[in-house]
Amino acid sequence: MRNQEIEKILPFVQKPARYTGGELGSVVKEKAQTEVRFAFCFPDLYEIGMSHLGIKILYGLVNEMQGVWCERCFAPDIDMEQVMREKHIPLFALESGDALGEFDFIGFTLQYEMCYTNMLNMLSLAGIPLLSKERSGLSNIVIVGGPCVCNPEPIADFADVVCLGEGEELLPEVIECYRACKRENADRATFLKRASQIDGVYIPSFYEVEYNEDNTVKCVSPKYDFVPAKVKKRVVADLDTMYFPEQFAVPFVQAVHDRATAEVFRGCIRGCRFCQAGFIYRPIREKSPEVIRRQSNVLCENTGYEELSLCSLSTSDYTHIEQLLSELIDDCEGEKINLSLPSLRVDNFSESLAEKLAKVRRSGLTFAPEAGTQRLRDAINKNVTEKELMDTCRKAFKGGWSLVKLYFMMGLPTETDEDVAGISILADKVAELFYTIPDKPKGKAVSINVSCASFIPKPFTPFQWEAADDSATLEHKKEVLLAANKSKRVSISYNNSTDTLIEAVLAKGSRKLCPVILKAFENGCKFDSWDEHFYFEGWQAAFEACGVDPRFFANRKIPFEEVLPWDHIDYSIRKEYLIEENLKAHESVTSPHCRQKCAACGADKLSGGVCHARSKA
Repeated sequence: MRNQEIEKILPFVQKPARYTGGELGSVVKEKAQTEVRFAFCFPDLYEIGMSHLGIKILYGLVNEMQGVWCERCFAPDIDMEQVMREKHIPLFALESGDALGEFDFIGFTLQYEMCYTNMLNMLSLAGIPLLSKERSGLSNIVIVGGPCVCNPEPIADFADVVCLGEGEELLPEVIECYRACKRENADRATFLKRASQIDGVYIPSFYEVEYNEDNTVKCVSPKYDFVPAKVKKRVVADLDTMYFPEQFAVPFVQAVHDRATAEVFRGCIRGCRFCQAGFIYRPIREKSPEVIRRQSNVLCENTGYEELSLCSLSTSDYTHIEQLLSELIDDCEGEKINLSLPSLRVDNFSESLAEKLAKVRRSGLTFAPEAGTQRLRDAINKNVTEKELMDTCRKAFKGGWSLVKLYFMMGLPTETDEDVAGISILADKVAELFYTIPDKPKGKAVSINVSCASFIPKPFTPFQWEAADDSATLEHKKEVLLAANKSKRVSISYNNSTDTLIEAVLAKGSRKLCPVILKAFENGCKFDSWDEHFYFEGWQAAFEACGVDPRFFANRKIPFEEVLPWDHIDYSIRKEYLIEENLKAHESVTSPHCRQKCAACGADKLSGGVCHARSKA
């Protein structure tokens, strides 16, 4: 009956294929033979979520478990939500069409802080209580994971279970714990108690927070003896033997990244001081070329994709990149598949790499200088020079490319107007370089796309103590940036300064933000990462109603000795190491990358000493 109700409303919404399910590669099981039902929710649109590799891995992994059925659910667009609320149709999973209220687990992957109100909106659409304390019985366990949960405190009131780190081993253990409780007719409290004993599981309701008079955190303490004072993230030590799907669900609607994706390695050797991913995904672990090639070929064959992307934080840092590309290019040439390498480093883009990539269909090349001047690149430990960038672009232009995308950041610690203007000046130089090359692509004009993100200080980075620029400062820097651009071949895009404020608050906040997020949702905030939907006034009203000053979290520099809201969460990076890196930043002093010298960051302590970068060093 519910599927018929859904079908009736689809003609009245845009892109109805977002909501139908039934894609090639999707998994349908018999409900009668299913003990545990898991709704994997991505709190953004279908085409965003279907681009994400993590959901594809865990979707396949959980569905390999006997008696467990994992289904997908995405945030409905505004038009679909309106019709669903008018017709009283609860939020449903794609594979069965069943309401989320019928599931044992409601799982959310939190990839960016601006999706928190979408998570609440999806729970509301499903008719599930938003606060964990209002849920009862052994069902509708709200479980969250993803990079944002390295600071889970702003969503502590909404999540029953938080999975820290990598889920390939952790999530099946949580599900099996739940299955055992369900067979025993145990209650919710019993399951949460048992789950808290699993490495990598954090139960927010089992901890209490004390505050100082100035609203800083005094301490976060366990309420019970059976939970650890500090919860450690989970790490998969061997990527070669780790589960990786042979089939992805192929979307009916074109996804943002509509291609097959092969993971190359996890972690990053570079230590850029602003980059949260570079620290929280440590230690560095690589897959062997043989495994990557086999997984890539199987994926392309099973999905029919005509583009293959190699996924990592810095693909050209992969130890066996030349060997891997030689083999994959042979495969791709024969099947007429485009090979994409995002996350390339400026300082190791060789001529041989350019020659190899030129053998397959070209997409644009992307590099990330991050800052416009050498002083600031040194401060953030980017370890890239202007000469290296120009040499790399020269190789790319000679190799046949005419489209280059450059990533920068604004608002970095110690940044001046000169540094901001340097972004445009550097991009102009790259554009001019194209026309100095005799064997550049014939009949083509160069296009340099500059993407300038606003710096957000994030937990577990050397800049976690820094303040984000306020809106007025960012607006001034945008004017400086645009005024310095002299080339018609350079296009510049940048973030909204008001949503930067909210993201900074949510990244570094404590549990005092839980009522703010709830109030913002009640005020109509959702799809906060979308400019056309971002409702800053709703957030402002929420802060005022809850008596919280957003500047306290976003625009205040934190002393090293202050207790951070996430200090009871262990992502294996030593705080002393992060402080050392912060001090170096303010002196514009660089640190060698992990293969040059091990910094003893502590990342390998959770993986039995495994760190491929340390072995190279």
